[in-house]
Amino acid sequence: MASSAAAAAATGRAALVKAFDETRTGVRGLVESGVSAVPDIFRHHDPYASVPLAPPGVSIPVVDLSLPAPLAAEAAAGAARQWGFFYLVNHHALVPPGFTDGLLAATRAFNELPATERAAHYGRSVDGGVDYFSNFDLYRSGTASWRDTIEVTFGPSRPDTGRIPAACRAEVVGWDAHATAVSRAVMALLCEGLGLAADALEEASCLEGRVMMCHYYPVCPEPERTMGVVPHTDPVVLTILAQDDVGGLQVKHTNEDGESYWVDAKPVPGALMINVGDLLQIMSNDKYKSVEHRVVMNSHEEARVSSAIFYNPGKRGDSVFYGPLPELVSSENPPKYRNFTMPEFLGTFFKRELASNALIEHFKI
Repeated sequence: MASSAAAAAATGRAALVKAFDETRTGVRGLVESGVSAVPDIFRHHDPYASVPLAPPGVSIPVVDLSLPAPLAAEAAAGAARQWGFFYLVNHHALVPPGFTDGLLAATRAFNELPATERAAHYGRSVDGGVDYFSNFDLYRSGTASWRDTIEVTFGPSRPDTGRIPAACRAEVVGWDAHATAVSRAVMALLCEGLGLAADALEEASCLEGRVMMCHYYPVCPEPERTMGVVPHTDPVVLTILAQDDVGGLQVKHTNEDGESYWVDAKPVPGALMINVGDLLQIMSNDKYKSVEHRVVMNSHEEARVSSAIFYNPGKRGDSVFYGPLPELVSSENPPKYRNFTMPEFLGTFFKRELASNALIEHFKI
């Protein structure tokens, strides 16, 4: 009897998900329709109760790119070991001042176009490496999150940039180039922090697989009942995030006493947010860590906008394997993970829910 009820509930939810998706206007469309309550498919059970917020004075580290390289590398490596996250400041030699503000404004402008104009871009086929949708895992997650996304796959195959919405096309294409310059610099610092050649990750093609996700988190009528993004880790080498001044990103940190809490990644003017992904934790043989993070709904009267670029190896043949870097493995420090191909790694990720923490565990020895 219980299984029959569960099956009926799943069938009912599937119908609601399909009906929502077929509006082709995303969560923004729900807000435009005047909803006064969060629809059932977006309702999370007690989403903010499990882990407390950080005590006052706890903050995410800052890495200053204008420091001498050895000091910047030391700071980046320390943050990657202890936090898995850091703010990057003074990167203006790589990103023109004001560029990310323009990118986020253009992303907002697209998402606030009339519904019929947005709907023309909506879909899940990723034709030409470009798509606009709500929740990439909408059909397989237990509960949807309150966000819409423009996704552009910049590598290893180049996208059809003409398919990027005109309202943000120039900014999105420009951000790929600027963010990749930042990622190259950050990867070099992290390699130096491991005692590796500065180009070790770049030589492993880790700049070549690039996916950009420009997220739009509409104003929510019941922010306590849903989430912008559920707690998760990133299935990548490195993530670079630009965010507006609304806020909502939180990082789970475990201190030296084993206490865990959520830390607000408050917007810092001019700063980018950098985080270690699952694959870098594996490649570093656990010297760097990929940590859970989430986006909580805000009570602001405006939407939150962010843009993340995820970096992964571009070499994806069945004979190209990844795992702990050989230079970091020895008899005293044996590998903690087995080797695998990128198709296996990404395939494992896409078979699970975003909130699942099983990805790294799947490859542990």
